[in-house]
Amino acid sequence: MNRWMNRRRFISDTAAAMSGFLFTQAVKPAERRRVVVGGKQVKVIDIHSHGAISGAMEMMGQRPPGNIPLLVGTDRLRQMDEQGIDIEVLSINPFWYSADRDLASRLIQMQNQKLAEFCAAHSDRFVGLASVALQHPDLAAQQLEEGVKKLGLHGAAVGDVVNSDELASPKFDPFWAKAEELGAAIFIHPQGMPELRSRLQGNGVLTNVIANPLGTTIALSHLIFEGTLDRFPKLKLCAAHGGGYLPSYADRSDQGCVTFPEQCTKTLKKRPTEYLKQIYFDSLIFTPEALRHLIAVAGATQIMLGTDFPYPWTTTSVDHVLKTPGLTDTERIAILGGNAARLFGIAV
Repeated sequence: MNRWMNRRRFISDTAAAMSGFLFTQAVKPAERRRVVVGGKQVKVIDIHSHGAISGAMEMMGQRPPGNIPLLVGTDRLRQMDEQGIDIEVLSINPFWYSADRDLASRLIQMQNQKLAEFCAAHSDRFVGLASVALQHPDLAAQQLEEGVKKLGLHGAAVGDVVNSDELASPKFDPFWAKAEELGAAIFIHPQGMPELRSRLQGNGVLTNVIANPLGTTIALSHLIFEGTLDRFPKLKLCAAHGGGYLPSYADRSDQGCVTFPEQCTKTLKKRPTEYLKQIYFDSLIFTPEALRHLIAVAGATQIMLGTDFPYPWTTTSVDHVLKTPGLTDTERIAILGGNAARLFGIAV
């Protein structure tokens, strides 16, 4: 992953530098791949892509990681062009959940402002998701509204857990209420599971390979079983990494309270698996069979292309959709960009 740092050849661009990103044209871009389905050119949108804002982590006394580029430059555009990705939805993984209210307010204001400035300057290629200080739910609601209404951001990104609090905790209801009121899409990204770190040591990068999808699985399950999606039925939630393990073993969720009714204290309005048809998922699940199964569980209207850039999980995300058998042209077009345009309000 350090290759993102080693291959930089940038010259600063004044307007973009003001936003905390650097953007250059020092390297001749690759020929831009045009994706065509059924004779129709498709606008491809990657809804799972990361960046960072210069100076933000320093406000928390943290050192920026070398694997997340502070700079969005020509190398990023080159890879987007080669892969056939027209637009990236940029999000920033939370690192600020321990911040007190004052610091969280200043950090998020700076970060959202600079991200919005960058995306506005390059609106043909990037849109941004607001950061929110979810450890202060009422403040997070304000930050979401400001990000969407004043800064032109297209929703928000949150972690799968906030310190030790699950997203389904009633303390976060003010934020979910605001998201539902605004019709704002909320992208849920895992943060690993440090409480399992001792069991996940050793070969295989299990702290990522297992912990990240497991974190998302737990978060979504709580949102379903604690009734959050009943209280806020119009919430637009999007889960990273295909929703973790939940869609792959969803039917067990339906059987839990049937088998052990004494351990279920809330009555849901519908079967647990039915809620998966109102949640959105990215397509970062690697195989045609996995994608086919996710579509069977949630529906093609709920799936969007995702790469997890700059992590090199995949360079074939577009072909993954194009080559999965059994999909109609309408479904491929929707997954490649149509669903994302609708959910995040992106003009295509």
